[in-house]
Amino acid sequence: MSNISCLIVDDEPIARDIIRQYVEDTPGLTVDSECSNALELMEVLKNRSVDVIFLDINMPKLTGIEFLRTQQLNSKVILTTAFPEYALDGFELNVVDYLLKPIAFPRFLQAIDKVKQEVHVRKEFNITVKSDGKSYRINVRDILWVESKGDYLMIHTSHQRIVVYMTMKKFMEKTDTQLQRVHKSFSVSLSAIKYVEGNIIFLENKDIPIGASYKEGFLKKWVS
Repeated sequence: MSNISCLIVDDEPIARDIIRQYVEDTPGLTVDSECSNALELMEVLKNRSVDVIFLDINMPKLTGIEFLRTQQLNSKVILTTAFPEYALDGFELNVVDYLLKPIAFPRFLQAIDKVKQEVHVRKEFNITVKSDGKSYRINVRDILWVESKGDYLMIHTSHQRIVVYMTMKKFMEKTDTQLQRVHKSFSVSLSAIKYVEGNIIFLENKDIPIGASYKEGFLKKWVS
């Protein structure tokens, strides 16, 4: 499982230094970047996503609370502040935890424990692929089947088809056990299968052959 990426947002350099050190001292975490205010954070999030944001509340121009009220985030948020009276506002905005400065390392670890399992589950079911210079975030559970065409893959989801430059082996490693390889050129989602007849898998709008060397492994999964 890849590390949990963390973004630190605080207008005080010493506060950023403390959280950065805590992140670096904690296995499974990595620092993605740091921002000194919420406006910088908005710019960073335009280009990429992170797993966890450590967000200070009391910042100039735009407070952490005001930022949360204006944004829809995929990231988990842990608020940090020296003022306990903001705790209620934070939890109303569905943050994971609220850390009161000065932040003790054991308390930091408690907050991390709250997000680890949720972030890992999300990572298991979402992958990012590149196609035509664009990055696409795909929920693996939306994938119906994947077809190999030379050096390219055609990923068919419930609402789109994406062509990527990637081998089937590499793609299967990214999706872990959520898809089943059934042929040298095909992988399918077991949940998308309507029925199986002979050596053919029938999906809603696609018939997929079962390769001889893949049949035993597929049938074990299909009938279990």
